[in-house]
Amino acid sequence: MTQREIQHLYWRAGFGILPKQLRQLNNKSRVEIVKDLFDKSEKVTPLEIEIPELKHLDFKTIQKDKEALKKLVKVLQDRLVDYNEAWIQRLNNPKELLRERMTLFWANHFVCRENNTFFAQQYNNTLREHALGNFRSFTRAISKEVAMIRYLNLQQNKKKSPNENFARELMELFTLGKGHYTEQDIKESARAFTGYGHNFKGEFQFRRFQHDYDEKKFFNRTGNFTGDDIIDIILLEKQCARFICEKVYGYFINTNINSNHVESMVNVFYPKYDIEDLMRFVFMSDWFYKEENIGTKIKSPIDLIVGLNSNVPMQFEEQKHLMALQKLLGQVLLVPPNVAGWKGGTQWIDSNTILLRLRLASILLNGAHISTKEKG
Repeated sequence: MTQREIQHLYWRAGFGILPKQLRQLNNKSRVEIVKDLFDKSEKVTPLEIEIPELKHLDFKTIQKDKEALKKLVKVLQDRLVDYNEAWIQRLNNPKELLRERMTLFWANHFVCRENNTFFAQQYNNTLREHALGNFRSFTRAISKEVAMIRYLNLQQNKKKSPNENFARELMELFTLGKGHYTEQDIKESARAFTGYGHNFKGEFQFRRFQHDYDEKKFFNRTGNFTGDDIIDIILLEKQCARFICEKVYGYFINTNINSNHVESMVNVFYPKYDIEDLMRFVFMSDWFYKEENIGTKIKSPIDLIVGLNSNVPMQFEEQKHLMALQKLLGQVLLVPPNVAGWKGGTQWIDSNTILLRLRLASILLNGAHISTKEKG
């Protein structure tokens, strides 16, 4: 591989590469370099922060004490800033480079916003665990995560009054894309997910008395379907594999989608839905390293911050400075704008952010002040 190709791979599969590391890879083949990326990401290291308030907590007692519960909720909200910083630190020093890049990718696919740090941490580690695994198992796990149950109102999805939020986003944003299902499919799917809930400890609970056990008709199939059944039926559609492959192509390769390349990815991904197989195929493909795909991606604010840090390690004196920088650039980890997530591409650039981006390296290297005020 040429130096340019290696740099391209490490920017897309990771967050850049230093000259010293680049020299070490100079004489290696594409097979060896790609294999090394996957080998080093085989392990899963959960990202966890200390939450002392949860140690020795009596869950039964605190649920009855409204004041104590209120204080705990406030503490768990405040700790989200700590988890934001911890995640960025992990991205700055990743042991499992590709897995961390994939976790960041999936966080903007299975989009979820959760103020309870304990639940947010649990959700984030579920993304990390399944990031290179099987998409079927991944989607099933996401549907049972407390953060997602809370975010898309699955807790309110009951037999007598089905809530369609999760069923709609499952198809529109997570698996198929718009136009590949009907309103009736959404209604029937919502019935299958009735009874999904969780307990105070963050464990999934199936509330059988709230579940609709009657027959459902979904995608021209009839049966007493559960939520897992709905996911299995959706994944039978090749459109699901195509939708995911287009997302992967737009994020890792080029926002200008090449339908021929996407179809070759679909043939690898469908019907097994093995994410690792898909990503190996992408990074081994000649077209991944074509000139039209190199240097074409507008970095997200997180890519920009982490990429700068990879080249020139830096430390923020206070958490609020790191949070302020993310806000000014337009992307705060753990705080997506909506269930569709960040659009990316040219959406990262406007008259304000472009000026900050151009000056950012100089500002940080000179230890200068970044104003957090709207004006000036």
